[in-house]
Amino acid sequence: GTILSVADAAAQAARDAALRAHSLAEVVSAALTKAVEALALTTEQLPVLAAAGVVDAGGRGLVVILDALAGEVTGEQTELPAVSPAPALAGAGAAIEQPSEFGYEVQYLLDAEEGPVERLRQTLDRLGDSLVVVGGPQTWRVHIHVADVGAAIEAGVRAGRPYQIGVTDLSKQVAGRQCLDPDARGVVVVSAGDGLDDIFGAEQAVTVGANPSTAELLEAIRRTAAGRVVVLPNDSDTQAVATVAAGEAYHEGVKVRVVPTRSPVQAIAALAVRDGGRRFEDDVIAMAEAAGKCRFAEVTRASREALTVAGLCRPGDVIALVEGEVHLIGQDLATVCRDLIDRLLGGGGELVTLLFGADAPPELTRGLTEHIAQRWPFAEVQCLTGGQPHYPLIVGVE
Repeated sequence: GTILSVADAAAQAARDAALRAHSLAEVVSAALTKAVEALALTTEQLPVLAAAGVVDAGGRGLVVILDALAGEVTGEQTELPAVSPAPALAGAGAAIEQPSEFGYEVQYLLDAEEGPVERLRQTLDRLGDSLVVVGGPQTWRVHIHVADVGAAIEAGVRAGRPYQIGVTDLSKQVAGRQCLDPDARGVVVVSAGDGLDDIFGAEQAVTVGANPSTAELLEAIRRTAAGRVVVLPNDSDTQAVATVAAGEAYHEGVKVRVVPTRSPVQAIAALAVRDGGRRFEDDVIAMAEAAGKCRFAEVTRASREALTVAGLCRPGDVIALVEGEVHLIGQDLATVCRDLIDRLLGGGGELVTLLFGADAPPELTRGLTEHIAQRWPFAEVQCLTGGQPHYPLIVGVE
């Protein structure tokens, strides 16, 4: 809140001047004068500012805005006090301030109803920071930074059944950081399969396994050694975790943008349009647009009985999901895959990406490519081996 101390000083000075019935120009000038004085004191308000010997950047920005206002109202330009630039970012091995008193990252999956989950949110919010609770209606993903690991896990036990519990000591993440190149660009992609690792690695992306923690994503961001990084989460739940990691990377001097990909085929589409010759923000927009134009679907087997928009599915049934919703239910894998492709291309499309999983039978590739060639001769097809578990086929249509 150092910017708030500058704002408070300016507001108080403006109020005092206004009560004395001064003119608008005098009110604004009084606010600017006090803001400049308060800004000079910010070096004494936070240890990190005192150690660096710099004023608060937010407070300085507020002073610049007030100076512009004063110049417009009075017609006179004020000579603001010069400020020293902050020192360069610390390289590997330099001392680094710890951003939080909460030294452990705890994450787990939780089977629970919405009522207990809401109470869990309130409990965890008092225990730490960087809280993320996503999912539902019965399965949730919980992430938080805490000082007391046991309390965070016990809160989950009271709410439901936690499993796949992971704990990371954040203090160990500081060691082994690479020197940062502020002008370099990097990409981090969440990948679930050896084939996907190869595909994304060929695009010079750093990969991290499925369902990563914030610490794992942050470490992957660091491994790029780049000052500007794009993260492709490839999953709705991971988007929230990626956003938290991006916020933590910002404090280390890294600008991170999360492109909200929900499937690896969307990540492939995004990487295909990446262009280092563009401005970073323009490149992020282009990648997001390419991902958004890629419709995706997945084929898997039902693990439990459920009532879906396509009807009742039972354990072992082959189901096809289009952007997360069940659209087809069947018994034969090849038949469901063909029907899924027909449904997707029936809505238009020029490029079909077939991403085959670890459980895909060898004859599935030939059967589907022949089907597309006969039924949809205008469509271009690319077949890739992703090696992803649980999903014999992931389809992308652009």
